[in-house]
Amino acid sequence: MKIITAVDIMDGDVVRLIKGNPASKIVYSKDPIEIAKKWEMAGADMLHVVDLDAALCTGKNNIGIITNIINTVNIPVEVGGGIRSIDSINEMLSKNASRVVLGTMAYRQPDSIRQLAKKDAQKIVISIDQNDGKVMINGWRESTGLEVNDAIKLFLSMGIREFLLTSVSRDGTLTGPDIIALSSANSFSDAKIIASGGISSIEDLVRIRSIRCYSVILGKALYDGTISVEKAKVIA
Repeated sequence: MKIITAVDIMDGDVVRLIKGNPASKIVYSKDPIEIAKKWEMAGADMLHVVDLDAALCTGKNNIGIITNIINTVNIPVEVGGGIRSIDSINEMLSKNASRVVLGTMAYRQPDSIRQLAKKDAQKIVISIDQNDGKVMINGWRESTGLEVNDAIKLFLSMGIREFLLTSVSRDGTLTGPDIIALSSANSFSDAKIIASGGISSIEDLVRIRSIRCYSVILGKALYDGTISVEKAKVIA
């Protein structure tokens, strides 16, 4: 199981939100580059860098900072948040992002995903942000009406294999992962599921590993010190 560390950026700062609500923002660092290097040195397999300004359509973006992170670390960097066009995807890949995480665009422009998958499916991760079993888009503010497993089936049929499954109601809460949703998603043998949301302890990681998740993203627990990359790597 791969250990992926989250670096969420808003107004140039490293932050965490609770359930995606910008009003709940906690600033953990003013230096995203320093944080990225910290997690690399700790042994993270990959960085999950999210441009929250772009995701929430604040009129700003953090592309310059994200580019600097990619150029600074020697581990893969996957990038998400507000990537809603082919041009945006190509821009991030041209900056050597290892892959892009697509949410809103994937559900609104499925034909574009089909074309991208034909070109290089390994560069695409589909974000499945679920609330009560329904897939959410547009910064987690709008429901697609689509069930999680139906979304997985749809994009598997296009050749996509990796899915980032986040439980919106648990994200940033440290209340534990949604094992039921993750287990159901892992019933698809061809899907590689990345677990996210609510993870707070080594015990949570053991549970996630036991249901055969491909990767796990560590966020708030990492920043609050209730878990470490080093100990997570031992479990993985």
